Amino acid sequence: MRDLFDDLNTNAPLAHRIRPKNLNEVIGQEHLTTGPLSPASLIQSCPSIILWGPSGTGKTTLARLLAEQINAHFIELSAIMAGLKDIRTAAQSARENQQAGQQTLLFIDEIHRFSKSQQDAFLPFVEEGLFTLVGATTENPSFEINRALISRMQVYKLQSLQHSHLEQILVRALNHPLGLGHYQVQFPSDLQHKLIEYAAGDARRLLNGLEQLAQIHNSNNQTHQTITITKTHFASLLGETLSHFDKSGDQFYDLISALHKSIRGSHPDAALFWLARMLQGGCDPLYIARRLVRTASEDIGNADPRALQLTLNAWDVTERLGAPEAELALAHAVSYLASAPKSNAVYMAFKAAMQEAKDHPNAEVPLHIRNAPTQLMKEFNHGKHYRYAHDEPYYYAAGESYLPENIQGNYYHPKESGLEKKIKDRLNFLHQLDQEIFNQN
Repeated sequence: MRDLFDDLNTNAPLAHRIRPKNLNEVIGQEHLTTGPLSPASLIQSCPSIILWGPSGTGKTTLARLLAEQINAHFIELSAIMAGLKDIRTAAQSARENQQAGQQTLLFIDEIHRFSKSQQDAFLPFVEEGLFTLVGATTENPSFEINRALISRMQVYKLQSLQHSHLEQILVRALNHPLGLGHYQVQFPSDLQHKLIEYAAGDARRLLNGLEQLAQIHNSNNQTHQTITITKTHFASLLGETLSHFDKSGDQFYDLISALHKSIRGSHPDAALFWLARMLQGGCDPLYIARRLVRTASEDIGNADPRALQLTLNAWDVTERLGAPEAELALAHAVSYLASAPKSNAVYMAFKAAMQEAKDHPNAEVPLHIRNAPTQLMKEFNHGKHYRYAHDEPYYYAAGESYLPENIQGNYYHPKESGLEKKIKDRLNFLHQLDQEIFNQN
C-alpha cells in the first residue's frame, strides 16, 4: 500500500516528522525549557542528567535538543535492547569524538531497565566527563537508579501534558508541512477533543492516533487531497480510551495514594472516582480490598469500629466473586469509609508503643501481672497483689499500674469523633478515679 506521506519522501512516524527543532518549539515542560535552572542552563556545570516522566512527554526530544544546544554528537541507546558491549562501543566513539575536539551526548532511553552492573558501567565515564549522559525513565529514579550513579546526576521531572498543550500539538500536526499541512483536513472539534482525551497527556499517543485516522483514507491506494475524520473512523481505529495504569510504577502508587487520601479527607465522590480509575486500569481488586482494611484501622479506628468489619466483608466478597461482581462491594466499603467519622488515635498510639518497645526491649513484666500457673511461680511472687478488675467499683482497679516502672505510656488519645468521643469520656472518668487514689496517697 502506498504510504499517505510518500510525497514527503519519508516513512518516519508523524511524531518524529514534526519533532521540535529547538527549545522554543517545545510545547509543555516550560519549567525545563526556560529559566536559569533549566537543563539547558545547567548542563555545562552538571553534565549528566536524568529526565523522569510519563511516556510521550518529550524526554527524547529534550535530549536531542540539549545535544544541539551544546553542539554535541548525539548517540542514542535503548536499555531494552542494549548491553555492556553497546555501552563500551558508545564510550569508544565518545573518546574518538573527544580527541577530535567534539563533545558527545549519550542518551539512554528507559535507563531503569539496565541492571545494576550495567548502570555501574557508566560510573568511570561519568566521573571522567567522557560524555554527557542523559537518561530517560518513566520510573522513580530513587528506586530504579543505582545510588552511586544518581548521586552524580541531576534529576529533572517532566509532567503529563495538559489538555491545552495537546491542543497546540494537534494544531501543529494538522498544519505542519511535514504533517498534514498539505491536505485539506476535516476534523470536527468534538472528535479532536476526544482524541486529546484518548491521548491522556501523551503526545506520542496523540500523534500516532492522528496518523492512524489519516491513513485510513489510503486503503484503496488512492491519494486523498481531502481527509475527513468521522466518528466511525475514530471508533473503529482507536476504540475506547484506556486508563493509563502501571501496576508497579509511580502511577500505581499515586492512584492508591489518591484513593486513600480521599477517604481520609471524607470525600466519597473523589474516593469512588479513584477506585473506578484503578479498577478500569486493571488493578487487582484483592489489593484494593487489603488496602481498605488497613485504611479502616489507620484513619477511622475506634471512631467507627464497624468500618473494619465492613472492609473485611468486602474483602471476603471479592475473594468469593471476583471482578466485576465484587466491584460494587468495594464501592460500598469505599463510600462508607469516606463518610465515616475519622480518627488516627489508634494508629498514632500503636506507633508510639512500637517505638517505646523498640527503645526498651528488655523491660520486665511487673510481678503482679505475671502468669502464675504453678506453686513455684507463686512463691516467686508472680501474680501477687493482682487486683481482679471485675471485683472493683466500675469494674476498674483504680490506681493500678500495668506498665514497667520506667515506662510512662500515654499513647492513646481518643478524639472527639464518632464512638471515640464516648471512649474518651470513659477514659477521662477512669483517669479521675486514678487521680483520687493518688491524692489519697
